[in-house]
Amino acid sequence: MSNNNESPLKKVCIICAKGTIEDVYAALVMTNGAVMEGIEAKLFFTFFGLDAITKKQMMKLKTATVGNPAMRMPGGLPFPTWLGSVPFVEAGVSAMMKSQMEALDIPPVDEFMEMITAGGGEIYACKLAMDMFKLKKEDLSEHVSGILTIGQFYEMAGGDHTQIIFT
Repeated sequence: MSNNNESPLKKVCIICAKGTIEDVYAALVMTNGAVMEGIEAKLFFTFFGLDAITKKQMMKLKTATVGNPAMRMPGGLPFPTWLGSVPFVEAGVSAMMKSQMEALDIPPVDEFMEMITAGGGEIYACKLAMDMFKLKKEDLSEHVSGILTIGQFYEMAGGDHTQIIFT
């Protein structure tokens, strides 16, 4: 979508800092889309985004039900924030979201990461967040290329025609 005066995007670097279904999938979809368009893509998970690449958590992601102003109930009514704090509501909403995604043939997190890396995309974990949460490389998905400092990630992002996206 560039005009003749613009250079095409050659590299995208996406940072995912949240571990909810909606935030993780936004990062996965954007990264996979870039890979499919032939754009060099690097995905960096930090802080609670690490849940998406941690073996024990990656298949247990949940939807944010408290404080999510875009959340709607069936029929389009706003989802009351207090309702998200009721026991089992978050689990129910998350199950519903996963069911809708499955019906649309959206792959689970591990398969999405496999598609990204098979297409040439790279996935990284943040060293600071890994240290904070006392995680080791062996705690991560096999699709994670490495553990980097944010400075190392920015070095990889260097160059013309690069876009950095923070989700």
